[in-house]
Amino acid sequence: MVETTKASAPHIHNATTFSDLVDWGDQPDSLEGQSRSSGRLVYKGPNNQPESGIWVCTPGRWRLSIPRDEFCHFVAGRAVYRSDEGEVIEVEPGTVVMFPGGWTGECTVTETMRNIYMLV
Repeated sequence: MVETTKASAPHIHNATTFSDLVDWGDQPDSLEGQSRSSGRLVYKGPNNQPESGIWVCTPGRWRLSIPRDEFCHFVAGRAVYRSDEGEVIEVEPGTVVMFPGGWTGECTVTETMRNIYMLV
């Protein structure tokens, strides 16, 4: 099935395997390797709030700062998020994480991951 992001209720069928993704480029703030991102927006509201979509990222390690609350459902791959306070969140298929706005740390992707996300 194709995406229907222009519908009254935007949606994408088979989001866990949907392959018509857009190249979003190299992951900024790289520390090791060079992760590359791709994805597809499902919806982007006024002033980019809320925003939801699919995000795929290849292996590597980088710094990150979450600008606003972000709900993530990881459906493929493996990664480790390490907060600046030292907390470790291991991600695998089926993991759900709610990153609060302002969360900072590092992400290490060890196996290309796919994330269904919503920024609010």
